[in-house]
Amino acid sequence: MRAPGGQFSRRRAYLATLGAAWLGYGAGIIIDPRYGTARGLGTVVRYVPLDVLGGVWVGCGLLAVTAAWLTSCPRVQAAGFAALAAPAALWGAAFTITWAGGGFPSAGGSAAAWVGFALSVVWVSGMDDPLPPHLRKRYR
Repeated sequence: MRAPGGQFSRRRAYLATLGAAWLGYGAGIIIDPRYGTARGLGTVVRYVPLDVLGGVWVGCGLLAVTAAWLTSCPRVQAAGFAALAAPAALWGAAFTITWAGGGFPSAGGSAAAWVGFALSVVWVSGMDDPLPPHLRKRYR
């Protein structure tokens, strides 16, 4: 896979793929939020409507996809990874609070998944992109 600025690394492909997924997930929340999502996020939706939260997912996904295409700026890529981790961490925290409060027992499974997503983003963000072929050591 190639980007306008050069070779597309696996790390950047992860940014683009998950960013596109966040775009789709956010659009789904805006268009037709699921009952379980609305109930599991009861702690958050008291203060922020679901359509606004969906917009946050869309914005974060767009930032991540854009960051994936910019090869020469590691800070932009770092912002893209932060944009991926933030809404997943928010969802994980909200589902954890709801589950711990006993308000929605099945929120525990969602909490585990969203916290896992957020942590995987943090771990991948710390991985190095491989060196370009002309800078790699050749072993004989």
